[in-house]
Amino acid sequence: MKRPWRVLLAFHKPYGVISRFTTDGSSHATLAGFGFPPRVYPIGRLDADSEGLLLLSDEPALNRRLLHPGQRHPREYWVQIERIPAADALRQLATGVRVLNRLTRPGQVRLLEPPPDVPPRQPPIRTRKSVPTAWLALELTEGKNRQVRRMTAAVGHPTLRLIRVRIGAYGLGQLRPGTWLTLDQAGREAVLGATSLRPESPRR
Repeated sequence: MKRPWRVLLAFHKPYGVISRFTTDGSSHATLAGFGFPPRVYPIGRLDADSEGLLLLSDEPALNRRLLHPGQRHPREYWVQIERIPAADALRQLATGVRVLNRLTRPGQVRLLEPPPDVPPRQPPIRTRKSVPTAWLALELTEGKNRQVRRMTAAVGHPTLRLIRVRIGAYGLGQLRPGTWLTLDQAGREAVLGATSLRPESPRR
């Protein structure tokens, strides 16, 4: 039997675009305007005010393999925050922050110095001359709703800009905002990592 067509896409989602093909009633653009092939849908999501790497596929099983909490699949974000964080704030982000009455899983965090060279955002972030900003690299293995923003706010550093730059071992690289590509076998393996070898947990 011929194997069904399967595809995995990497998309650099711009600011102001929702992670769905139909409108949510807001003024935000949808995924429908970027020329994706038929039958694909987003694996996970990025909020309209977040940017960066979004995967799309026509493979239903990838949702569980990449998003199920038991897989602990890593994602890296570059986060521009208000003010320069002290060592204690970085330690809290790495060890776990209480958000919505639960402690986030431990992750990895580091200051990005110098700040990363990222495409300009449209519209630009609103800055205050009296308030310095800093960039963090934050790696998580879970992705609750608006988790990164809630984590940085909980340690006193509101998020100004949020870009997802890596899923598994696959990085955003030079993919420009609003563009996408079809992953080859090497790219697919970089995304899936250990989950491509790990059996799925039995359904209960």
